[in-house]
Amino acid sequence: MYVATLIASSEKKNLSLLIIEDIVNDLGGIKYNVLGSNVAADIFLETEPLNFEIIWKKLQKNKIDIVLQPIKNRRKKILLADMDSTMIQQECIDELADEAGVGNRVAGITKRAMNGELDFDEALIERVRLLKGLPKKIIDNVLETRITLMPGAESLIKTMKNNGSYCALVSGGFTDFTAAISKLLGFDEDRANTLMHENEKLLGKVKFPILGKQAKVDALIDITKKQGYDYSDVIAVGDGANDLGMLIKAGMGVALHAKPIVAAQCSARLNFANLEGLLYLQGYTDQEII
Repeated sequence: MYVATLIASSEKKNLSLLIIEDIVNDLGGIKYNVLGSNVAADIFLETEPLNFEIIWKKLQKNKIDIVLQPIKNRRKKILLADMDSTMIQQECIDELADEAGVGNRVAGITKRAMNGELDFDEALIERVRLLKGLPKKIIDNVLETRITLMPGAESLIKTMKNNGSYCALVSGGFTDFTAAISKLLGFDEDRANTLMHENEKLLGKVKFPILGKQAKVDALIDITKKQGYDYSDVIAVGDGANDLGMLIKAGMGVALHAKPIVAAQCSARLNFANLEGLLYLQGYTDQEII
């Protein structure tokens, strides 16, 4: 048995019953279940449909996402989440750089690194070097004035934790930010890189080893083992090239508003849904979402 989950933008809320019934017929579904009025629905299928990509393209034109998966084990026990442009709407290093007056230079490097055009470690070292001499308090300023949560972030963490899941924030960013975001949202742990500083000034250096693409995979392996679960029990979410290894290894890897290189390699693509989409993918209804 398979389930195809349709998720509309939380702003448009244009998933009508007419659209759902149309897709049920197109996919050869046997029944459907509304998860959220005008926002999300499950369509149940006996076999994997051959025309799924055609249906996906059709729905994308209406700003509606659709994800196909086996129905078995769809509710996950572990969430691994990227932070920048995933749990929050910004890239922290870009915001720091903007405060320092080198925003355009750093943002350009960030974009290329997240698109997989640059080596992540080298790109991070280069960007951090441009922050040398900044007062450490700039981190608090950025957190207070520039960082906003991704829509659905609080609901995602609260609902999964309320249902016994373990939630980890695994970022290629910095511990100064992940510690604050992790505490705010209630993650069980956070892992990230460490910005080095001395005498309340940033040194323009990052502590080694750098937490990059492989480190996220290693975190998935380590956390899964410690929690006593299988990789199939993990749902991971991210948007950049350094998330790909983690997304591919997880039972469900969700490319959220992702870069093209990431979306191309993930079967679960959410281009319009917010983070509550991860809950709908697991079969949660609006009545269960906190």
